[in-house]
Amino acid sequence: MTPDWDCLFRARKGDEAAWRELAECFQPRLTALALVITRSATAAEDIVQETFLRAHRSRLSNTDGSLGGYLGTIAYRLAVKESQHARRQTETFTRDAADDTSNPLERLLTSERDRLVAAAVASLDDCHRDVLLLRFYGDHSYDQIARLLQIPVGTVKSRMFHAVRSCRELLCQQGVLNATYR
Repeated sequence: MTPDWDCLFRARKGDEAAWRELAECFQPRLTALALVITRSATAAEDIVQETFLRAHRSRLSNTDGSLGGYLGTIAYRLAVKESQHARRQTETFTRDAADDTSNPLERLLTSERDRLVAAAVASLDDCHRDVLLLRFYGDHSYDQIARLLQIPVGTVKSRMFHAVRSCRELLCQQGVLNATYR
């Protein structure tokens, strides 16, 4: 058994000096390896910590190779996995951002319109607001709303008509909708 492996086994038994020796010997190379792959200093530090943790917890059956090679393999695999994970997150974020309106003015107008629509819905009395929310935001049918609220289907339809009309009138007054929508 090489002195490096012996140092690892001492460290696994709680020898703090052995841990410091392992860190001084292997941490710079492992950090550099992880940094090159992940391009993130934070991720590289985490990977090195995880590498030492896995070396501490692993059941070693073969110590013929070098400890540096063993730790390097662990760090490499963790770094590749982290890099792939980060790439997927970036692709998802990029896709989501691309779906978003890229024009800041359009984003502002959309958020303002959404705020005004929410305010119009909030201005309704409870019985009209509940029907509207269950239909448009809860995606319930008129029959389902009638059962939930324990009212006749005709009442649901009447409340929906009046709720939509009230919101439409308020939004027209605020200039969110054209008067042609009345």
